[in-house]
Amino acid sequence: MEEKITKEELIKVIKPLIAEQLSEFIREYELKAKEISLIERIIRVEEELKAQREIIASLQREMNTLFEAMNSRFETLQREMDKRFEAMNSRFESLQREMNKRFESLQREMDKRFESLQREMDKRFEAMNSCFESLQREMDRRFEAMDKRFDSFEKRLSFLQWLIAGGFTFVSILITIVNFIK
Repeated sequence: MEEKITKEELIKVIKPLIAEQLSEFIREYELKAKEISLIERIIRVEEELKAQREIIASLQREMNTLFEAMNSRFETLQREMDKRFEAMNSRFESLQREMNKRFESLQREMDKRFESLQREMDKRFEAMNSCFESLQREMDRRFEAMDKRFDSFEKRLSFLQWLIAGGFTFVSILITIVNFIK
């Protein structure tokens, strides 16, 4: 039995099968297309990274040369500054020595002046001391003279006291005798 299949029936049977196979084929190739697209993108990214690395390496080389140039400039500046500081240091040292000499000479001169002033003051104090000593001797003499005068005055007072006491005693004895005789 052979059955004859008509074209329409065959189309009905084959069409779903073809559609199914075709959709499966498309799915597989879409995945492969996506993979290929991803691979292309990865390749582009890797190429870009490589280019970036080369750019960074060249920038780094340029920066290294610039830093070396700056370093050499700083070293020359440092040497120049060291020379200037050494020159200034020698100037300050010579100035210090000169100032020390001046201060020493001033110190000697001031010492001489102070010594002469000290001698002059010593002479004045000695003169004043001798003047005070002579005044002291003069005052001692006057006090001794006054002591002698007071001693003589005291002797006179004592004599007068005895004289008055003797006179009163004599007068009272006279009065007693006169009263007795009466």
